[in-house]
Amino acid sequence: MKPFNRTVFNSLHIKLIAGIFLIIAPMVSFLIYNNFYSMDVVRNQVAQSNSNMLNLYMGIIDNKLNDIDQYLLKFAAEESGLILLESSSKSDVDGYNLERIWLFSKLRDNTIYYKGLDYFFVYSPVNDDLLFAPKVAGSADSGNEPIQKAIIGFMHDTQASKNARISFDRWAVLPIQQQDYLLHIQKVGGLYIGAGVNASEVMGPLDLLDLGDEGRALLVDGDHEAVQDKAFINEHGLDLAFQSDEYRLTGNKQQYLVIGKNSSIGDFGLAAVVRSDTILERLPYLQRVILLMATGSILILLASIYFLRRVVLLPIRRIVTAMRKIKEGYLEARIPDRPTSNEFELMNKTFNSMVGELQQLKIDVYEEQLNSQRAELKQLQLQINPHFFLNSLNVVYYMAQEKKYDLIQELSLSLIRYFRFMFRSQTDYALLQDELSLTEHYLKIQGFRFPGSLSYTVTAEDGLQDCVIPPLIIQSFAENTIKHAVNTDEPTHIEIAIGKETETGKLHIRIRDTGCGFSEDVLSKLSEGMNLTNEGGEHIGIWNVRRRLRLLYRSEAEITFSNDRGAVIDMILPLYKETG
Repeated sequence: MKPFNRTVFNSLHIKLIAGIFLIIAPMVSFLIYNNFYSMDVVRNQVAQSNSNMLNLYMGIIDNKLNDIDQYLLKFAAEESGLILLESSSKSDVDGYNLERIWLFSKLRDNTIYYKGLDYFFVYSPVNDDLLFAPKVAGSADSGNEPIQKAIIGFMHDTQASKNARISFDRWAVLPIQQQDYLLHIQKVGGLYIGAGVNASEVMGPLDLLDLGDEGRALLVDGDHEAVQDKAFINEHGLDLAFQSDEYRLTGNKQQYLVIGKNSSIGDFGLAAVVRSDTILERLPYLQRVILLMATGSILILLASIYFLRRVVLLPIRRIVTAMRKIKEGYLEARIPDRPTSNEFELMNKTFNSMVGELQQLKIDVYEEQLNSQRAELKQLQLQINPHFFLNSLNVVYYMAQEKKYDLIQELSLSLIRYFRFMFRSQTDYALLQDELSLTEHYLKIQGFRFPGSLSYTVTAEDGLQDCVIPPLIIQSFAENTIKHAVNTDEPTHIEIAIGKETETGKLHIRIRDTGCGFSEDVLSKLSEGMNLTNEGGEHIGIWNVRRRLRLLYRSEAEITFSNDRGAVIDMILPLYKETG
């Protein structure tokens, strides 16, 4: 009997728990403490650095916008001609237009002095007239009609509503189609004078900030909503609400650090978004700490791997090797008997026992499947005979009514030959020449049913007559054509051609007719391999052939359906010769 202590410590659970705890626990404790402390230090340093940078850029932007404001105030004070735009243009059309041209020229000439500026404008509510002066070669210089329409629409909204979207004493963000502008409007008497700055121009210098691969420098509106990269913000669940000179963690699992700065003269701000894990790559001290931690981790990992390999990995590898051989079909594979933990010993013995039982069970199931497939093939072949038998009796009946005894004799002879083949065709394969002969007898019989409306040709390349194919597959499609394509209103021709593919060497059977072809719905379902049979048995012939080909050839046979001035069926089968 084994000692108690050996039994306990030979357990896989005890070995894993004890080994991992003794090796990993001290390091994990140190890493947890060091991680929280280091991250807090680094975040504060990165936040302070980016905050200083945002303050600098925001100051530059505010100064540029303030210069534009000063010019607008000076322009409003010095240009006495603005009074003409306040009154109706009908009173002095020429004077109004001359003053408008003068103001346009002056505004246009002065746009070049203000970097980032896109346009000046003056709006006259009395005349509903917008004087729009874009900067030459600026983004608003060409194709500016949408911008003008947006400004006019905004001014209409402002006139109609007391709650203006943009304050008249501060800059704000105004989206115009796919472009965003910083807009400032000043009311001077009965006019509105304003300027627009392309947000992309404002944000251009911020592209120089190194915020990492997933970092972003963003322009935000007065509600701290992002103006650009909205998809990025929504995807990561970022909240850009910030307070100046302070950072916050946000996003999914709080993976992003956000710092921001509000403008002093507008309802907008700048925000920097930095992925938290990229911050660790910024400071040399932290890099040295990480290097030491990585070196220690490698040593610990090597020790852990050696321990786990002896206790866990080698026994598992033996099991996986045996399972891989079983998967490849080698059912004689067994797990070798080696000293190992109690759990693995039980697993190995159970596995070897189950594989032995599985090997015997697979043999039994395989034999049962063969018997089941043979029975199903017989049943599928029998489904065809009753249907054609009833149609044939129906043709004989109508001929007897018309007393066409010569035709009845000729039809009866064809039926005798046809059913002689059917009574001996309960096999998996038949000669191609016998199948073609059967099909010709069938079409000849149907010719009596549709006199003058049905013609056919049956051709086969030399050397293919002794090939073997599943019986009745050609006759099934000929019967399907008779059922769906042939009528007494117009003649229908059926063409059956047998050939050999040059590239693959397979047998190619093509059956086509000059009828109306497959409907789009039926053709779509056939191309997807869907079953079209219904309670009335419609399309059972197609289902029958498909099922038989799948049982006999697996994936080596294929059948396609198409329309080319009628229905076309192509069957590609392995070319088997009669072996005697």
